[in-house]
Amino acid sequence: MQDDIDYQVLVNDEGQYSLWPVANEVPAGWRADGFRGGKQECMDHVDEVWTDMRPLSLQRRMAAES
Repeated sequence: MQDDIDYQVLVNDEGQYSLWPVANEVPAGWRADGFRGGKQECMDHVDEVWTDMRPLSLQRRMAAES
């Protein structure tokens, strides 16, 4: 089954990423990071940019404790 939907990569305030169909309105709390393409292209982009899966609030708290 071929997925020919165009996607965009979204990111929220916690630095978490998601794929979202371009045709759909971006949900509250999310913003486009500027990357669009096929599903695999978007997944590859997320793999490149989302290197720390911890939410930003946790990253900051842990950095402050060290």
